[in-house]
Formats: sequence, C-alpha cells, structure tokens
Amino acid sequence: MSRYIPFILFTVFTNAAAQMMLKYGMMQLGPLSFAGVNPILKLLQIVFSPFVFLGLLTFVISMASHLFVLSKVELSYAYPFLSLAYVVVAFAAWMLFGEQLTAARIGGIALICAGTVLIARGGGTVVDDRAAATLARNTTTTQGIVR
Repeated sequence: MSRYIPFILFTVFTNAAAQMMLKYGMMQLGPLSFAGVNPILKLLQIVFSPFVFLGLLTFVISMASHLFVLSKVELSYAYPFLSLAYVVVAFAAWMLFGEQLTAARIGGIALICAGTVLIARGGGTVVDDRAAATLARNTTTTQGIVR
C-alpha cells in the first residue's frame, strides 16, 4: 500500500498547483463580468488565458495520476488523501497571495492532517487485476438481473 503513496502525493500536489494557477490566472483577468459580452467568447478568453489554461492542464495531469492510483488501491483509502490538497493550498495561498491563516483554519488543517494519518495507518487493500475482473464480472451479472 505504501508503495503508492508517492503517486497519491503527486496527485495531491498537482491538484494544489492547479488551484494556485487558476487563482493567479483569475487574478490577472480581474473581476469577472459577462455584462455586454458574448458569454461563449468570454468563457474562451478565460479558458485560454495562460495561467488558467495551465491550471486546467495540470488538473488533467492530476486526474490521470488519480486514475492510476484508483486502479491500484481502494477508493476509500486513496480519496481521503486528496484532502491534503486543502492543506497545501492554504499554506501556498498564505505565502503567495497573502491570504489569512487564522487559528480556525490552522485548527481545521490539523484535523485534516490527523484524519489523513488515521486513514493511512488503517491501510487499504491493493486492487489486483483478478479482483478488478471479478468486480466487473459481478457488476455486469448484477446489472443483468436488475434489468
């Protein structure tokens, strides 16, 4: 299980990096308004602004990494680790954008970290190809019965 932690952390950090790029991109664009403009053109302007586009691309990379992880470990083990992105974003936003890190936020971050440690220590099961095939076969059989 621990051999997939680097992939999980890669997913966390690319997710957090994407958030930071999206925020920076939107800061550069200024206040968002659709008044008096074609909404499709405005949306394209936003999506193709450099940092927003890079943030969206980073999200795609993060999602690809997450899909790899999901093919190897239980969802109930892997998914809670994504909450660590909140921790990374909070500290990065504080450092880069001067956002507030209040006592309440720090307390919340501590709870997130503690919860993630408990999940990690609880372990999980590595999903092997046979188990995945059995699950797919059982799902198909069950769906046939339900219909």
